[in-house]
Amino acid sequence: MSRYDHEFTTMFAGLEKQLENTENPRHRAILKNYRMHGLLEVAGRYHELLAPTMTVEEPVYRLHEGGQSLVIDGMAEVTAFYESLVAADALVMWVVEQDIAVNDRGFSGEVVFRQFVPSAMLGESVFGSVRSGGDVVLLQRTLAFVWPYDEHGRLVGEHVYEDGASRQVTEVDSADVITAARAAELLAPEIAREIP
Repeated sequence: MSRYDHEFTTMFAGLEKQLENTENPRHRAILKNYRMHGLLEVAGRYHELLAPTMTVEEPVYRLHEGGQSLVIDGMAEVTAFYESLVAADALVMWVVEQDIAVNDRGFSGEVVFRQFVPSAMLGESVFGSVRSGGDVVLLQRTLAFVWPYDEHGRLVGEHVYEDGASRQVTEVDSADVITAARAAELLAPEIAREIP
C-alpha cells in the first residue's frame, strides 16, 4: 500500500461536493464527464473516455508545459498521445486541490496536480515525446485547465497551461509508487459505480 493511496482515490472529493451543489443539468453533465474522463484516463482505459458518448469525433488538445506548446489535433493523434503515456507508464496522475468554474460551454479552473513519471522524462516536456525506463519520481505542479464541451456534454478538447514556477520533483520510495496496474485496481470501484 502506497502512502498516496488515499489521496489518489479521493482526488475528486471536492468535485463531488461541487456536483452536489450544482443544479443546472448541463453543468452537471459536464462535471460528471470530467470526473469520468479523469477516472478512465488514470485507470489506463483511455479508449472508453474517447468513446463518442464522451468525446467529440475530432478532439483537439492544446498543452503548454515546460516552456513548450503541443497541439494534438484529431482522434488519431489524441489516441497516439494516450498510447505514448501508457508506453512510458506515465498515466498515474491525480488532482490534490482544484477550483473549477463551469458554464454552458465547459469548465475552467486551476489545479495542483501530481503525477508519477519516469525520471528520464524530466529532461523533456511531460506532454511531449516520452520514453520509458529509469526510476520513478513524483512531479507536482499547478495547472490551469480550460476544457470546452459541445451541446451534448461531450469533451471538445483540453487546454492545459503549466505554471512553471510551481514545478516540484520529489524522489519517492519505490513502495510508494502507484503503478498503472494498482491505479486501475484502486479506481475500478469508482468507475463501476458510474457505468451501468
